[in-house]
Amino acid sequence: MKSTWSSSTELGAFLRSRRAALSPEETGMSSCGQRRVPGLRREELAFLAGISVTYYTRLERGESHQVSDSVLDSLASVFKLTPDERAYLVRLARPTRTGSREGEPEQLRPAVQALIDSAGGQAAIVVGRRADVLGGNRLGFALWGLRAPDSASDEPRPNIALITFLDPSARDLFPDWESQARDISAYLRHAAAHHPDDQELHALIGELSVHSPEFATIWSDHPVSDCLSSQREYRHPRVGTMVLNEEVVRLTDSPGVRIIFSGADEGTPSAERLRLLATLT
Repeated sequence: MKSTWSSSTELGAFLRSRRAALSPEETGMSSCGQRRVPGLRREELAFLAGISVTYYTRLERGESHQVSDSVLDSLASVFKLTPDERAYLVRLARPTRTGSREGEPEQLRPAVQALIDSAGGQAAIVVGRRADVLGGNRLGFALWGLRAPDSASDEPRPNIALITFLDPSARDLFPDWESQARDISAYLRHAAAHHPDDQELHALIGELSVHSPEFATIWSDHPVSDCLSSQREYRHPRVGTMVLNEEVVRLTDSPGVRIIFSGADEGTPSAERLRLLATLT
């Protein structure tokens, strides 16, 4: 499935989604009168941002380019954007092309594989910009319930986005599945803006939109976030519930590729269960 990415179209959709999420009460605007749509009106948003209604309307229609820093700062302030969301706004307002490397397959260097194999009691997987699992250690594959990929096989790599939304077992593995699903969606939107020429990435988003109503609903909310270190709960079918600390390490010379280490605090039941899982693999 081939998909196209239009920064101007996405910019308008992002602005509309954020405007719809702002209530008059949040911004100090009067809520008098009947409102036909949720959130602020265009003229109200333009007033708060200090720009003309005509100019803001052009932005929502994707008709304006070379947006100034002051306008972007004003919009980010009114919308109360996070740093990742503001960076996304700038990417959409000032699109750049990334060149021919977007279509090249992502590969895992042997040195990186050796690093994660030496992680000891840490579960580790390596994930590419399209959410493909490029590699991992035995404990990482066991945590996700995956088989280690065979480099000689033509089978497609496991993809954590497809697993999260289309594999029913993911809802058992993640007790807070909604949070996992939103995190994945937010990352994919972040990645799509950074890799506008990656047709395989946009095709993945299209596939999820068609086959997962939950993804389509979350995607329409325009969440945006890079993958960050966090704490996540797993309900593993073999060892039970574990609360694991996730640390994300990026490969600076491979844009979008990251190692996700998952470990437990020593002395906790989660640490014992993670060690048990290691023995079972």
